Amino acid sequence: MQKVLVAMSGGVDSSITAHLLKEKGYEIVGVTMQIWPEDQPPAENETGCCSLSAVDDARSVANKLGIPFYVVNFRSIFKEKVIDYFIEEYMQGRTPNPCIACNKLVKFEALLNKGYQLGLDFIATGHYSRIYYDRDRKRYLMRKAVDLNKDQTYALYVFTQEQLSKTLMPLGDFTKPEIRTMAQELGLTVANKPESQEICFVPNNNYRDFLQSKVNSIKKGPFLDIHGNKIGTHEGIPFYTIGQRKGLGLALGYPAYVVDIIPDKNAVVIGKQEDIFSNGLYSYFNNFILFDNLQEPMEVQAKIRYKSDPVDAIIYPEKERVRVEFAEPVKAVTPGQAVVYYLDDLVVGGGTIGEKI
Repeated sequence: MQKVLVAMSGGVDSSITAHLLKEKGYEIVGVTMQIWPEDQPPAENETGCCSLSAVDDARSVANKLGIPFYVVNFRSIFKEKVIDYFIEEYMQGRTPNPCIACNKLVKFEALLNKGYQLGLDFIATGHYSRIYYDRDRKRYLMRKAVDLNKDQTYALYVFTQEQLSKTLMPLGDFTKPEIRTMAQELGLTVANKPESQEICFVPNNNYRDFLQSKVNSIKKGPFLDIHGNKIGTHEGIPFYTIGQRKGLGLALGYPAYVVDIIPDKNAVVIGKQEDIFSNGLYSYFNNFILFDNLQEPMEVQAKIRYKSDPVDAIIYPEKERVRVEFAEPVKAVTPGQAVVYYLDDLVVGGGTIGEKI
């Protein structure tokens, strides 16, 4: 019997993942990662996947399903690879995506290695995505989930072939309502547990307070117009992101948007709505799933944020980066976020957004 380590977050999705795989005949071991920082007080609303209450909820579900359950301490690696990265990116004027960093370096690297140490055959998570082996391409591929409203492939483009071969994601074939119905029928206490849309380690979803509690070097600086003229004073570059309109405190006689952030000058550039559109971008640290490397230009659909719709684009290989040219201008290309390439519902790959074109 093949053994599977199921990453249990204390939510309904990972709980049903464990149930489905057990029903398929796998030997299941439930594991919750203990990653909440020791020096940080618990959030008031603990619904996140790394909140303190997640351990209790996951243990309760494991007992209900009759599977062994363990808690592993990943605080150190989570702080180094996710929290420190999150802080540093904001300090450099970029907008990080901590969930992608967590998936790449914690869940599907450190946790998978833990599974190997325990002699398990696979790791499984409650992500909405479909992984399968393509015999023609002789590769493991990833498709969008059946439930497009829940599809999470945007945050999963970082997978290697080795990781794909050892990962199970059974929820990709189901809709979210079907998953909740299963949980209700099983009598799981997490059946109606609300989903967290927040960054799990940021208390009360207030990232400004979080950054101020961690960094002493945040300084005010100039708001500049697109011609370089000073038009006001900002509170610190970590508090702004490309395309931001609210909270600027500027009265310019027109709707003002953050167009650019210049860390070297500690400056935030302000412009009109038309100034935040871009014809393309350069992406770095690219990873491809459909093939090993991008060898020639390719028509794809590109997605630049989790909730945005993919847009037609052409991707071009350029040494250590990829040039992405959109079929039409795209709003608020944000350095530090991910750009993910699709071929219909297939995940081609993705990278980290650098400068816009």
